Amino acid sequence: MSKHWKFKPCDEALAERFFQTLEKMPAPLAALLTQRGCKTVEEAERFINPALSTLSDPFEMPDMDKAAARVRRALTDGEKITVFGDYDVDGVCSTALMVRVLRELGGNVSAVIPSRFDDGYGLSPDALTACIAEHKPSLIITVDCGTSSVEAVEKAAAAGVDVVITDHHEPGVQIASAVAVVNPKCVANHPARILAGAGVAFKLCHALIKTGRDNGCLISATIDLKKVLDFVAVATVTDMVPLLGENRVLVRAGFQALENSCWAGWNALKKLTGITGSVETWHAGFSFGPRINAAGRVGRPDAALELLLTDLPARADELAQLLDTANRERQAIEKDMVREAIDEIDSYFDAEKHFGLVIAREGWHTGVIGIVASRLVHRYSRPVAVIGMDGASGRGSCRSIDGYNLLEGLGSCTNLLKQFGGHAMAAGLEIEEQNLDAFKVRFNEAVAAQIKDADLVPVLEIDRAVTLGEADDALMDGLKRTGPFGQDNPEPIWAVCGIKAIDSRILKEKHRKLTLSDGKVSREAIGFNLAEKLPSGPIDVAFTLQENTWNGRTNIQLNIRDIRPAQ
Repeated sequence: MSKHWKFKPCDEALAERFFQTLEKMPAPLAALLTQRGCKTVEEAERFINPALSTLSDPFEMPDMDKAAARVRRALTDGEKITVFGDYDVDGVCSTALMVRVLRELGGNVSAVIPSRFDDGYGLSPDALTACIAEHKPSLIITVDCGTSSVEAVEKAAAAGVDVVITDHHEPGVQIASAVAVVNPKCVANHPARILAGAGVAFKLCHALIKTGRDNGCLISATIDLKKVLDFVAVATVTDMVPLLGENRVLVRAGFQALENSCWAGWNALKKLTGITGSVETWHAGFSFGPRINAAGRVGRPDAALELLLTDLPARADELAQLLDTANRERQAIEKDMVREAIDEIDSYFDAEKHFGLVIAREGWHTGVIGIVASRLVHRYSRPVAVIGMDGASGRGSCRSIDGYNLLEGLGSCTNLLKQFGGHAMAAGLEIEEQNLDAFKVRFNEAVAAQIKDADLVPVLEIDRAVTLGEADDALMDGLKRTGPFGQDNPEPIWAVCGIKAIDSRILKEKHRKLTLSDGKVSREAIGFNLAEKLPSGPIDVAFTLQENTWNGRTNIQLNIRDIRPAQ
């Protein structure tokens, strides 16, 4: 689908001040800093240099004093502690982080990652029962889940087991009556509400170390929390929380830790994927994340946790290969499901009638439906629910577009759903087969009521028009200083206008390799999945800037996002 190009506004006077004041700051990046909300030179410098020293006191989190006190008592008394996580990247990384820190503090710690298929999401009553039966803890610490696990926490209390919750999900109507619920979203507009689950778990670890040092604990004084920030960084990027504020601080420091990680699991994944040198957000999102997620989608989630907890390089290599195999299986399943879904939707789709798309099929792998939903949203620019049916019932994943709250749409279908929950942009549901047709109609009506008159043509937001000469090594170096980029702080998209393609060839039948020229400067460019898109005559090109290394040589390359006739 063609895209609208929208150039972001810029305070040119402020951009010029940044350009003149900040050392080695290319003009396009000086403008970018104003667009990313920097109002003063001091704010711009903090954006460029996000420092760990700026992290807030962990005890500003709700219930942190209660959580830290209860965990410290368990550590002091040698109680059995179980960390209960989740099967996605955030949950697995949060679990590994918490287990490693507690063990360094001398804790008797075990861990549980529930099965997506057998246990479902979160601390359910059945998962709680199995956890207690297997591990016999006196204290359970949840990570990335638990806030709304009212029944399970009551069941734990009846069994004499305390629960400390660390979570970042929106609370429901009822909040679990745990010893402590460390969730910034339980407080309106809390500044830490942007943290991923691993960020909240890290805050508890920070509080434990801080308390231990204040009380003269020698072990606490020897622990360096910077070495576990690689877990926080990967989880934060893959969980799609805003890469702003403290998240930028944690991710920048976490990527530095990843470059020389002391953990066998990360080193095995880097070796497997060929990552050397600096780590970027796309490594976390497209190399580490999919493999860790694949364990929970089509393999064993405990394999991903074991990878991040083992200290044996040979075992880490075996587990990394196991996750890679699971990821390849996931990719094959996903490819088939996407093709089947597109064929079905294309057979009836009418842009004037269909606004909320629901597609269901018997046997679709429920571990992959969320990814398929995202692919369909990208193709049709509509909210989508993809449901894998299993007999008389089905489990679905929903993804949305900017400006539409999924939970509102699903809320209008409450009487047709067994249950649902999630976020504005991503949600899950369960449904009986007998209600499926009615749900398709009702969901479409609910979405149409809000977006029927909206312009649904995708918008490509461009940070700034530049010359080919400005797309150089200095800009690339500056981008490294202004990263990391991700959710709500996206990688900048630039545009060069009125240029020519002086060389073009197709790669693997779907990608296009180009040489672009403005008559003075030439730059290499790559357009993934843009084999058919090359207007004749002068063109405008929207792109991100990247370094391309081939045969030991590194050069600047434009990664094309869109091409249009020159305007």
